[in-house]
Amino acid sequence: MKLIDQHTKKIMEGCKERAAQAGLKFDKETLEYMVTNSDLVELSPKNMIPTLYDYWVQDIQVLRGKGEYEYYPNNPYETVINTRPVISFYNNNNPDWLNVMIFYHVIAHIDFFQNNKFFTQTWNYDFKEKALADKRLVARLRSTKRRQVDYIIEFAKGIDNLVGYFDTINGHEESKDFKFSERVEYYFDTFLQKIEKVGMNEFLEEVERFNADSDLTDPVREESFLARIRSRYPEFDNLYEKELKERHSASRHDIMQFILEESRFLNQEENKWMKSVVEVIRDTSLYFSPMIRTKTMNEGWASYWHEKLFVNDERIKGHEVAFAKINAGVTALSKVGLNPYAIGWRLFMFIEEMANKGKLSYDFQRIANIEQRKSFDRKTDLGRDFIFHIRENYCDFTFFNRFVDQDFVDKHKLMVVGQRINQQKGVREYYVKSRKAKDFKQMLFDSLYHPPFLVFKKTDDGTLYLNHHFEGQELYREYIPNTLLGIEYLWGNSVKLETTELDYDAMKRKASGSRDNKQVEPIFQRVIYTMKDRKLLKEKVHESEANYAI
Repeated sequence: MKLIDQHTKKIMEGCKERAAQAGLKFDKETLEYMVTNSDLVELSPKNMIPTLYDYWVQDIQVLRGKGEYEYYPNNPYETVINTRPVISFYNNNNPDWLNVMIFYHVIAHIDFFQNNKFFTQTWNYDFKEKALADKRLVARLRSTKRRQVDYIIEFAKGIDNLVGYFDTINGHEESKDFKFSERVEYYFDTFLQKIEKVGMNEFLEEVERFNADSDLTDPVREESFLARIRSRYPEFDNLYEKELKERHSASRHDIMQFILEESRFLNQEENKWMKSVVEVIRDTSLYFSPMIRTKTMNEGWASYWHEKLFVNDERIKGHEVAFAKINAGVTALSKVGLNPYAIGWRLFMFIEEMANKGKLSYDFQRIANIEQRKSFDRKTDLGRDFIFHIRENYCDFTFFNRFVDQDFVDKHKLMVVGQRINQQKGVREYYVKSRKAKDFKQMLFDSLYHPPFLVFKKTDDGTLYLNHHFEGQELYREYIPNTLLGIEYLWGNSVKLETTELDYDAMKRKASGSRDNKQVEPIFQRVIYTMKDRKLLKEKVHESEANYAI
């Protein structure tokens, strides 16, 4: 691994100048390294952070990576990490014209890292240096505590899988888009219906008034609406702030932070070294969490800009066909599965076009006639500004939820593909399951990172009680014993987990009593796992005693 040569660095600096002129914002200081595929195999288990703490699983992943590369050699185009300065890695045999395309892609990633609000927590420090300090801490502890350090890492990683950190990375005040939307949501869902208790006609009139004033291309479109609310209801803001405080206290989902703060065992003087190890695991997850939450947006943004900037760069003349071939491979839509580059890129272009024509408005949404919808064009020329606003304030969920509609699905002929067994041919076959926007959007939602939803409390006897809110998918049973064992150790007392599982015994009984061969509907049962003194007990909960998390 070595820094790129001066010739290649000059190409990168030229790309930076053109990107800045187009409106991208990023730190000028960057580091670029040329790496071999062997280097990438070594770095991948550490998520391309060379200074990340050492852990035995990484050695296994390196061995697996070497074996996979031996059979399936490949050349990744680039990898970029969000550090200060930003570091990016490139294959060591790319031609100059390809580097132009790749550099634009990387610069757009940097712009996203340094301007999207979900990355706010990463802006004030260099994670690479922090990771190095954490690595040295872990190495120093291993010299005295030996294997016990790896046990604590293992326990902490088990707990870490239960935490999504969304509340933490979403805790920014700068974004008016989120701030105002939450206030309006509270106004309609709670204030009008539960506090003022207005009639249905008055409620619908207020909804109609809000929709008529709404224009999605205006980031502060709700300010005037909220000003009118405040003048009519002076107590509105105070009630909203009170609701936020109550909601926050009732919805603590970060079990790792709770254990760090409340565990008497961890906070004993002789065990504080364990606490520092757990904090390393949590801090590392917090760093990677925004990347997980914005994967499609990030790749779509980078693909959008490498295409926009590359085709207008005079340095690539004569290589247009080669670029088109590579770009098509990167951004091709998958018939089965999802390509984040393809979906993100097309969605940004779709939004820009809609905003330029004024279609992100209530007036357009009310039009039902297909021909009128096609010809609608107010020539607002707001598209470029609006996609920058999206880049700043959205994550993948809000990106999909707000902008994936039937027009987008129809335009790109998107579909949900299902699988079935062809009984006659004895083969598995694919078929078009749906072309509806709501089904495609749900498929996008299902692809997003979604850790289990846990609420928890400390009982009077010191037990940590975890309550799993069932969302249609049970916890992975094989992981439950080891995870609860780790929680019990770090908590220093017994642990209970209430969750919902399939009741296989009841389903077998129902199937055996059935006279036809119809598939038995799933039967779910609320159960409680108890880990006490490293022994696990599981018992069913009677329906009247179940404590369903809400």
